[in-house]
Amino acid sequence: MRLVGDSAELHCEVIGAPIPEVQWWFVKGEEPNETFTQLFDGAGDGRVQINATYIAHAASSIHIASLTLNDSGMYECRASNDPDRNELRKTPKIKWIRSQANIVVMEIPNISTDPPMVTNQTSATLTCNLTDPNLPIKGSHWLFNGKTVENSESTSSLDKITYSSSGKYECVFETDPVVKEVIEVKSLPHVAAYKHSEHGNEKDKAVLVCVSHGYPLPTDWTWFTKEDNDVRSPIINGTSNKYEIKSTPNRTSLTINDLNIESDAGDYVCSGMNEIGTATDTIHLRVRSRWAALWPFLGIVAEVIILVTIIFIYEKRRKPDEINDDDDSGAAPLKSNSNANHKDKNVRHRNSN
Repeated sequence: MRLVGDSAELHCEVIGAPIPEVQWWFVKGEEPNETFTQLFDGAGDGRVQINATYIAHAASSIHIASLTLNDSGMYECRASNDPDRNELRKTPKIKWIRSQANIVVMEIPNISTDPPMVTNQTSATLTCNLTDPNLPIKGSHWLFNGKTVENSESTSSLDKITYSSSGKYECVFETDPVVKEVIEVKSLPHVAAYKHSEHGNEKDKAVLVCVSHGYPLPTDWTWFTKEDNDVRSPIINGTSNKYEIKSTPNRTSLTINDLNIESDAGDYVCSGMNEIGTATDTIHLRVRSRWAALWPFLGIVAEVIILVTIIFIYEKRRKPDEINDDDDSGAAPLKSNSNANHKDKNVRHRNSN
């Protein structure tokens, strides 16, 4: 069972030798007044798509998009490998084998929503009510941007609506088939600079980036230069090789080529606008001299040169006697006690007489 506007897909596989041909037919009505219509790829104003492969066996699928009430009926997968299967003047020896599937398309039941839409509000209570008594309801829940909201029923309360809570809320009723309705919660766009401070070197290029969140996303992005007196001058894309603007609904970038240290440094404003309003953010751009990267290296080189010069001058100005003293300090000969030993011998010799 499907609802109007849904899609349906059927699959069929057939085994045989030689590999059979597969055809799809649509059976409308009931016996004896039923009608048979062969379906081809692209039928139904392009809503019908048929794919088939014939490798080890025959496999085919049919996809019907944007179903209408007239698509309700019996669909047949027919297969045959008789050489005369498509001859109109001959009766095939092997009949077409058939497999059938029934598709029922029904009107979308009425679901009342309150409110039908939320626009730029701080809080809201969303309510859905299925008014069709013929569909038994097993349960219900809410989806937020395609994700299930935990512990939700037919009512959803939004105490504080921000850009992060704006989006599409779907109330889903667990019937056969499943039915749902959408409530859009819209807010101002949330525009934020990827980096609030950027820097670049003179003659190089700088890329400034802003992103947006919320629902709906901006439909129009604009960049401005901000003067000292808070006057904004719009930047027009493509007017020269100086600026290049690239934008998608959730992101915009401004490329500034051939940076000038005097005219390009300053504040740049990105502005995103959706159907509710406009939001902005500011990026400060600093432009450094192209030689700025050399200053640390030159400073280190200068320090080394000064240190070497000081050592060289100090060594040159040392006194010569200081140098001689340093050279002789460790070369003095040791005094011998041979004389003392000789005197001791003489003394002992006199005592012996």
